[in-house]
Amino acid sequence: MTQEESKSKKRGIFLWIFIALLMGTNGYTIWLLMQEKNKVAEQIIKIETVYVEKETIQNDLATLMKDYEGLQTNNKAIQADIELKKVRIAELMEEAKKHKGDAYIIAKLKKETETLREIMKHYVYTIDSLNTLNQTLVADKKKVLKQLGEEKEKQNVLNQEKEELKTTIAKGSILSCFNVTAKGVYFKKGGKKEVETNKARKATKIKIGFSLGENKIAKAGEKSVYIRIITPDGKEMAKSYDDSYKFIFNKSNGYYAGKETVNYANVEMSAVTYCEGQSEMVPGNYIIEITCDGAVIGNTNLKLD
Repeated sequence: MTQEESKSKKRGIFLWIFIALLMGTNGYTIWLLMQEKNKVAEQIIKIETVYVEKETIQNDLATLMKDYEGLQTNNKAIQADIELKKVRIAELMEEAKKHKGDAYIIAKLKKETETLREIMKHYVYTIDSLNTLNQTLVADKKKVLKQLGEEKEKQNVLNQEKEELKTTIAKGSILSCFNVTAKGVYFKKGGKKEVETNKARKATKIKIGFSLGENKIAKAGEKSVYIRIITPDGKEMAKSYDDSYKFIFNKSNGYYAGKETVNYANVEMSAVTYCEGQSEMVPGNYIIEITCDGAVIGNTNLKLD
C-alpha cells in the first residue's frame, strides 16, 4: 500500500467517525428536545387540569352554598353554626378565584369542600330528626290539650251538676209552711185575757199562727221564724226601726214585726207569735209574710176595719 492510499484510508475512517459522532449528537439533541416537549405538554396538561378543578370547585362551592342556604331550623345553636359555615364557603369561593393556577391550594379547597358537604349532610339528618320530633311533640301537645279540654268540659259538667244539686238540696231544705192564720187581738185589763177583734182601733197586736212541715233534708235545731207585715199605708210594721229589728229575706233587708224561735226536729210542728208596731193599727189590708232561713215560706192577709 502506498503512502497516499494509507492517508486516504485514514481520512475515510475519520470521516465516518465524525459522521457517527454528528449523528449521535443530533440524536441526543433530538432526544432532549423530545423530553422538553413532553415536559411542556405535561405542564400544559397540569395547568389545564388545575383550571378544570378550579372551575369544578367553584361550581361545587356555589352548589354547596345553595344547599346550606336551604337549611333552616328553630334550633338556635345549629342555625348559628350553619351561618358560620356559609361565611366559610364564601371565603373558599374567594380563595378559588385568587389561586386559580395553584394546584396545592385547589386541592386543599377541594378537600375542605368535601368536609363541608359531609357536615351539611349531617345537618340535614339532624334537622329532619328535629322536625320529626317537633311534629311528634306538636301532635302530642294537641292530644294532651284535647284531653285537657275534654276533662275540663267534664269538670264543668260535674261542677254544674254539683251546683244544681246544691241548689236542689237548698231548695229541698227550705221548710214548708201551712195553716197560716192572722187575727187582730187586744188584752183586757191585767193583760191575761186575750180577745180577738177585726177592729183596727181596738187591736193592739196581730196574732200569727202557722205550722212547719216535715223535712228530712233540712238541718235540725233552733230556727228563727220572722214575721214581716206591710201595713195598709205601705210601711213595714216594727216595734223599732234600729238594727236589732232588721233581718234578711230573699237577699234583701227588712224589718220584722214578730219573731219566734223554734226547736225544729225535722217533723211537723206548730207555733204562734205576736206582732206589734210603734203606732196604733190603721184600717185596711195587712200583707203578712213568714220567713225562715232567708226564704219566704208562707204568707196571708188580714183585713181590719
